[in-house]
Amino acid sequence: MSSFPGPAGILVLGVTGGIASGKSTVAVMMHELGAPVIDFDLLAREVVEPEKPAWQDIVEYFGTGVLQEDGSLDRKNLARIVFEYPGKREKLESITHPRILDLFVSRLREIHRSNPDAIVLAVIPLLFEAHLHDLVHKILVVYIPREMQRDRLMKRDKIGREQAEHILKAQLPIDEKVKDADFVIRNEGELEETRKQVIHLWQILEKEQERRKRNG
Repeated sequence: MSSFPGPAGILVLGVTGGIASGKSTVAVMMHELGAPVIDFDLLAREVVEPEKPAWQDIVEYFGTGVLQEDGSLDRKNLARIVFEYPGKREKLESITHPRILDLFVSRLREIHRSNPDAIVLAVIPLLFEAHLHDLVHKILVVYIPREMQRDRLMKRDKIGREQAEHILKAQLPIDEKVKDADFVIRNEGELEETRKQVIHLWQILEKEQERRKRNG
């Protein structure tokens, strides 16, 4: 993958799926097996912490109305604004995305220094929607049927059916993501069944990493 921005040697698995499909659950299981994890949701929060350059640019463009009393971003209000005005969403992305990418590459380099052959998990919820394929070597989709996805979202976020459906419609359907995945873990059953799939995938990734090392 010639456009991969990280250091050579490591293998980066992009973990994605739909909202409430269980990406974090799978990431925890793989971390327990030895994989460092980089969560893009956490990177996105980190780059907009108060007084950081992205935070300053956001306040300059959107105004202080997108801040909470403690100076942190009012993420719900900001999300409402960019949802209503696509042009403002593009502006927000132009502010945050380059900084998230820089932080991602920095984290990869930190991992590479301590483990040059690491298998790294990059949890990227909107990997397909944001066209971030080039940031990873392989893609794992954590899958549950859409109806279960909706029900889990309603329960998790304590929202109604209509709001849950509205959120799901804003994402690429999970069945479409499966078509472009290198690996799929089905997460609609018991946790132990998910864990068995995770262990099997980890063994595949270890073999792939060994092959890459032999081939230089």
